[in-house]
Amino acid sequence: MAPMRRQSLVKFDAPLCETIVDTPKPQGKEVLVRIERCGLCHSDLHIQDGYADLGGGKKLDSQCRDCLNGDENLCVKQRFLGVAIDGGFATHVLVPDAKYLLDYDPLPVNQAATLMCSGVTAYGALKRLVDRPRQRNLLLIGLGGVGMMGLAFAQAMFKQNIAVADLSPAARDAALKNGATVAYDPSEADVVKRILKETEGGFDGVVDFAGNEKSMAFAVSAVARGGKIVVSGLMGGNFSLPMVQWIYKRMTIEGFMVGTLAEGHELMALARSGKIKPTPMKEEPMGDVQKWIDELRAGKVVGRIVLKN
Repeated sequence: MAPMRRQSLVKFDAPLCETIVDTPKPQGKEVLVRIERCGLCHSDLHIQDGYADLGGGKKLDSQCRDCLNGDENLCVKQRFLGVAIDGGFATHVLVPDAKYLLDYDPLPVNQAATLMCSGVTAYGALKRLVDRPRQRNLLLIGLGGVGMMGLAFAQAMFKQNIAVADLSPAARDAALKNGATVAYDPSEADVVKRILKETEGGFDGVVDFAGNEKSMAFAVSAVARGGKIVVSGLMGGNFSLPMVQWIYKRMTIEGFMVGTLAEGHELMALARSGKIKPTPMKEEPMGDVQKWIDELRAGKVVGRIVLKN
């Protein structure tokens, strides 16, 4: 078998480089999968940096009960592909068990490649707002790769109009072209007053796909009384909220990361049914991954970069 080529992180805070090793042989329940496409995620930037920002100058340097319950995304050992073990920036990847392989036909391969990372994260976050008693409206904050997928999924999961918010004019324009009914600039003067007036009190559901101090402050300002905020972005920082405001607004705040295998199957079924609109994507060679990491870090990417072998 031909050797395996990887775009490897060999040192934190340094560019990826190509490494060539023997193609691994699966053991036990493992399955060797040949990679055709792999999405580039903003979380990859944190992995390259070697830490997650906890705010205040603090950093988080990166078969249990949760796994047995189907909540592998809560596992304290976190053997995530591309984090603790070799991932998709390669010609092949070892998957721990065949149960994690999902049939994606008839979806295009580039769309399918993004569903089990950014896709299931967006789907799982939105699912936390389904069947709530208050369903007047919905706001999505942060229109990166995950947020744009969230916009596509929300239109299939909810009946109400979907509003979005992002600092980038290009991202707001892309969202309006892909189904958003209104797009807000969080930096605009008096934007919160405008939102409260236009929505008659704010948004019943908010998903923060950015996950930093400013995005959360905006979410808290825009959420309606009795509303819920789901946070799935990992840009980092520290968030504080006066207890009185939390109580008086009767708001709920829930953190969410990735998704379960069951939710992966739900999302794949939804996508295969043809109910999800395509999101902005751009294919680029796998060998150019560092170039696109730099572009993503600079805020020059709209939608999702999909790397191709």
